[in-house]
Amino acid sequence: MTARAGRAVPVAASRADNLRGAALMVAAMAAFAVEDMFLKAAAATLPVGVVLMLFGAGGALGFSVLALSRGEPLWHPAMASRGVAMRAVAEVTGRLGYTLAIALTPLSAATAILQATPLVVVAGAAVFFGERVGWRRWCAVLAGFAGVMVILQPTPGSFVPSSIFAVIGMAGFAARDLATRAAPRVLSNRQLGLCGFVVLVPTGALLWAWTGGAVPADARAFGYLAAGTAIGIAAYSGLTAAMRVGDVSVVTPFRYSRLLFGIGLGVAVFGEDLSPATLLGSAVVLAAGLYTLAGAGRGAKVLDAPRSSR
Repeated sequence: MTARAGRAVPVAASRADNLRGAALMVAAMAAFAVEDMFLKAAAATLPVGVVLMLFGAGGALGFSVLALSRGEPLWHPAMASRGVAMRAVAEVTGRLGYTLAIALTPLSAATAILQATPLVVVAGAAVFFGERVGWRRWCAVLAGFAGVMVILQPTPGSFVPSSIFAVIGMAGFAARDLATRAAPRVLSNRQLGLCGFVVLVPTGALLWAWTGGAVPADARAFGYLAAGTAIGIAAYSGLTAAMRVGDVSVVTPFRYSRLLFGIGLGVAVFGEDLSPATLLGSAVVLAAGLYTLAGAGRGAKVLDAPRSSR
């Protein structure tokens, strides 16, 4: 950030930073899709509240170990800041909504709905961080959203009420990504991860208390949950790093890659149908993401320039 007229003005990331951020985002999305696969498998047997509670506890433990291994304290005064609190609320909203979505709806459908997140984040980056989003990138992002709509084929007769959980999750994750960008820089990715996971423990416990449900002694289900948690830690770290490296409006569209990974796992693991519309929409989403990266590289000075303060 640089100061201008008494205000903080964001500095555009370099092309190398944007490339690194994009690569981190794609890797994180692949890991998140695998995490979703394991959590969906676990939720087939375990109550969703238990899945969320144990997932949060495992993630918090993992990030605690990572933070301590780097000599970072598990508590820092900045964790009590407004930005971190807003991030925690967004984390709970996103994770709760999306966990219910993957438990109650097909993985491919929940993943597709989640791909509306980049539109919300790009708009937020322009409004709150002053990032300039050129018309070419807007067109690419909108094309990606159109591809998602092709996959969903949203008509009154085909709408599934439980899909609203995926919409809630999408909104929460978008807010979390924006809050990550605004979080105090003194906090490391590991400390932010700890904050994000620890709030899921009481959330899951409250959901379990509300919905009830027995916890069977299913070693396989707990194994799925443990695997999903470990992969989730890696995915979460990659996402947090990606949102802190490149420009939000450049890196965010690569969230669309999660659609390809999620649909692939939905078909291969859960036997979900893959229609021609899904194939067409996925191709559009992928093309839009690739074009966004190429366009950012060719016109970085124009597309990535910060908006002047007035």
